[in-house]
Amino acid sequence: MQATLILEDGTTFVGQSFGAPVSVAGEVVFNTAMTGYVESLTDPSYAGQLMTLTYPLVGNYGVPPFTFRQDGLADFMESDRIYASALIVSDYSEDYSHWNAVESLDTWMKREGIPGITGIDTRALTKVLRRHGVMMGKIVIEGERPEDVKEENYGEVNYVERVSCREVIRYNENADKRVVLVDCGVKHNILRSLVSRGVEVVRVPWDYDFNTMEFDGLFLANGPGDPDRCGRAVRNIQKFLANDKVRPLMGICMGNQLLAKAAGATIYKLKYGHRSHNQPVRQVGTNRCFITSQNHGFAVNAESLSAEWQPYFENMNDGSNEGIRHTSRPWCSAQFHPEACGGPTDTTFLFDDFVHLL
Repeated sequence: MQATLILEDGTTFVGQSFGAPVSVAGEVVFNTAMTGYVESLTDPSYAGQLMTLTYPLVGNYGVPPFTFRQDGLADFMESDRIYASALIVSDYSEDYSHWNAVESLDTWMKREGIPGITGIDTRALTKVLRRHGVMMGKIVIEGERPEDVKEENYGEVNYVERVSCREVIRYNENADKRVVLVDCGVKHNILRSLVSRGVEVVRVPWDYDFNTMEFDGLFLANGPGDPDRCGRAVRNIQKFLANDKVRPLMGICMGNQLLAKAAGATIYKLKYGHRSHNQPVRQVGTNRCFITSQNHGFAVNAESLSAEWQPYFENMNDGSNEGIRHTSRPWCSAQFHPEACGGPTDTTFLFDDFVHLL
């Protein structure tokens, strides 16, 4: 079945449908990773987005079983379902081969109601997005009209509210140390990384006032959309920072932006974001460099940080901020993903540093 990708500037790409044969609208972004489509599709940070993969061959290693551990965390996925609104690829492989695969990407996407489009020039599409910046777009299935496809303005939706948990969830209860994790759309490998280090994790909704709870450390998770939509979360973080009882804090991705906002800094939208598994970052003040996995469209304006805060990491491609830390208190954050699922594991030591401080 024919499918057509139509960008808001009128650019059109015609291909074939795979996955669920439904039309959809969303923000069109691109990811330059060579592998990891299973993890990316189930990353809540892609909510509301049509994800373009620049690597040409997709689907060749299939999809692993969607199984869960006793504590409710997925074994191989990053959440409980696919959160990306659609997948855009150059060449979808109908045949797959992998020791852990149980089904094709097409079958999985059909079951979850997620459309895909293949057979288009994703390099040409990426050039358009790099030149213009990310933009809204639609995938329209043959026989349907573009004007009938429901669309939302990505920047006006609080996607964090849509993907956050609705109630308090506990993992590894009765451990010696307890960490409250603010769920803005947390990837399961962040939870797995904390639990594997022997701490209890109390996962709370994005706007939950955790300041009334007893805990040893605070963790601010990743999530989708514009951090300026998360005012209630920022106010709760500000309460934590102002508390006389100083406890360790760590943030990842959206968590970096929310911490920066709580500290008085400003956020801006990147032209086309960082979405890949090979982003180089440098620890500020050192020559230590790391290859990181990233998925974000907004960044912290490092120049707006107050004197009590300083940049922790910076992106070596464009110089944008990749983390902040307090000059005297045990508070820090990273814009990239130290848990890197998928991707390199250069920076997993940040979890060790955080747990060591509890």
